[in-house]
Amino acid sequence: MPRSKRPPSYRRHKASGQAIVTIAGKDHYLGPYGSATSRDAYAKLISASQVQDSRSPEPEILQPERATHSTTLVELLAAFLAYSRSYYVDRAGRPNIEFLNYRTLLKRLRQFGEDLTVSEFGPRRLREFRQTLIDAKLARTTINHTINRVRAIFKWGVGHELVPPTTWEALRAVEPLRFGKTEALEAPPVKPVSDEFVSAVLPYCSRQVRAMIELQQLTGMRSGEVVIMRTRDIDRSENVWTYTPTHHKTEYRGHERLVFLGPKAQAILRPWLRANRDEFLFSPAEAEEERRRQQHALREVPLSCGNRPGTNRRKKPLKKAGDRYNTSSYGRAIAYALKSCNRDRKKRGEEPIHWHPHQLRHAAATRLRREHGLEVARVVLGHKHAAITEVYAEVDRSKAVAAMERMG
Repeated sequence: MPRSKRPPSYRRHKASGQAIVTIAGKDHYLGPYGSATSRDAYAKLISASQVQDSRSPEPEILQPERATHSTTLVELLAAFLAYSRSYYVDRAGRPNIEFLNYRTLLKRLRQFGEDLTVSEFGPRRLREFRQTLIDAKLARTTINHTINRVRAIFKWGVGHELVPPTTWEALRAVEPLRFGKTEALEAPPVKPVSDEFVSAVLPYCSRQVRAMIELQQLTGMRSGEVVIMRTRDIDRSENVWTYTPTHHKTEYRGHERLVFLGPKAQAILRPWLRANRDEFLFSPAEAEEERRRQQHALREVPLSCGNRPGTNRRKKPLKKAGDRYNTSSYGRAIAYALKSCNRDRKKRGEEPIHWHPHQLRHAAATRLRREHGLEVARVVLGHKHAAITEVYAEVDRSKAVAAMERMG
């Protein structure tokens, strides 16, 4: 698929101090640079230029006086996309998972209501859109989250005078899908993965991925926390090391996150500590280089025949291994290892195994709760309330069984 065209940038005009954007070769001055007025004007201009028919020589400018009555759904989505590119980012300015969620939703909404105005997108239309998600076999909880994001888009539109307030109020009246009251699929609960299944996959992983898996097993870290580990973020002054992620899932709530690293975790980490304290510990680029060296070591064809090392590489590959994993690439690496593992298990007549990184956190939570109690598990996992920990930790029914054996 061709890459989508990036919108013209919001810039500062040095001579005047005004914000400026250039669309189709024409400069548009938006007001004082950095002001809310200039940001609103930029969003409206971008929305109009992105949805304008390519046959029209000049883009139609969305006027405020008509925005709350005849704004099209596509115009609203384009304006929100321009806003979300700068809002839903991490500290490094990279798009976060919420931006990706919204981007997927915007594509679905555009396909659904390309010819609708925002005023026409009422409760009935929202239910029709929700039915398309049910037909797409999405889980009930995922659908409810998606519908909440639709309401958030319209709420943003109200604040920017693109949507009539009555439209957003009407969308709030649509009730969520209830358990057992809908044809939508129910997502199975995430279960802890057994140590046996994890050990079966480790030989098929790179050294980097193997270390991250073992760390998650021991500490209950989230995938997003283990992939961004740096030497700078690890305090080694005490017997038990502490790791403070640069960002984590609940930082927007003001919560602190500390990961405690005991002797076993320290033994895993020591070979990966860097002299450059700002480098990430686990690099996919290094893993790829090691993989190539291993392939070359196993080569049986003489160097005088066939491809020589490096001759069949693209000068400008579409994808290049980066300096760190993200949650997606980490998950894919485990999926590749599982595929190779299951291929060998099939040859031996064994059942295939399947698990994903988040199940490692559930396994650690279950073990901590069983051996040290719910409160210790809550602190180690970084939960504010024990009720959240109970979602992750499987209930140990063995104590209840033993009690009933004694009581009759």
